[in-house]
Amino acid sequence: MLDNEAVCLYALGERVYATQDRCPHGNASLSEGYIEDCLIECPLHQGLFDIETGKPKGPPVTTDLKCYEVKVNDGTVYLRTAGP
Repeated sequence: MLDNEAVCLYALGERVYATQDRCPHGNASLSEGYIEDCLIECPLHQGLFDIETGKPKGPPVTTDLKCYEVKVNDGTVYLRTAGP
């Protein structure tokens, strides 16, 4: 949790990414979704999001996911809200 919001972590290769866990299109947990390459598929309606940017990549989603800055230090993951 960060700022009272559930977060979804993704380990893709050598990098770790973080986005909000709840799909902005419906109330589904992205942690239950399917990952292929750098895309997460919402388990509720199969909308696709780019994990690195949070941008929607397939209908019916149109709203970006909130992304978090990630730092990994000695196996501990630290998050910070990205942007201003």
